[in-house]
Amino acid sequence: MSEPGAATTIGIVDDHALFREGLREILEANDDLDVVGEAGDSAEALTMIERTRPDVLLLDIEIPGAGVLDTVGHVRAMSPGTKIIVLSMYDGPQLLRRLLSTGIRGYLLKSVHREEVISAIRSVVSDPERLVLAVSRDSLAQIHAPQPDILTDKERQVLEFAAQALSNHQIATRLGLTEATVKRHLRNIFVKLGAVSRIDAVNKAIAASLITSQRDLGSGPQGFA
Repeated sequence: MSEPGAATTIGIVDDHALFREGLREILEANDDLDVVGEAGDSAEALTMIERTRPDVLLLDIEIPGAGVLDTVGHVRAMSPGTKIIVLSMYDGPQLLRRLLSTGIRGYLLKSVHREEVISAIRSVVSDPERLVLAVSRDSLAQIHAPQPDILTDKERQVLEFAAQALSNHQIATRLGLTEATVKRHLRNIFVKLGAVSRIDAVNKAIAASLITSQRDLGSGPQGFA
């Protein structure tokens, strides 16, 4: 961690090297900011954190390896003084709610301007109580809304198989259900996740760490049928 008066040290975790390089250039154009480490996946991130103990970690939400919730937990245990700001392409209130419960200090959409990133870093360092969110008004409202229904174990199983491009008939056979029951589970899943298709449901469930399957929906059915 930095000494009082020294530049704020920053770690960047993103699987796109070009994005990391651009972000490093933006940050290091400021005398009070110093990028001390970079990583492209969760394993590299933990190695970097152990070595550098940065003041702030800018963490992409979709890095390869462990899920973002697990990665945040490991970073918090390894370097409690590191303030974590999550960077994301997605404005999802369910995952944001869960991340906030882990103690992150910021959640910024990647569409924000450079000045907003710099301001967020300075804010969380200068004020130990500051939380910086750059999300839509709708997401902000939903964070404080009652906790939405989560998927049941059976719904998770159905969605795991759907993520592997299995048909309703194949899912029903694997789980010992009727196709009608599989369709009912899928309808419930769509409602709970606010999804409009299987692909959308799988994407949202993976982003929220509700399922872990690799997506393979290229040729699979896209609706309930």
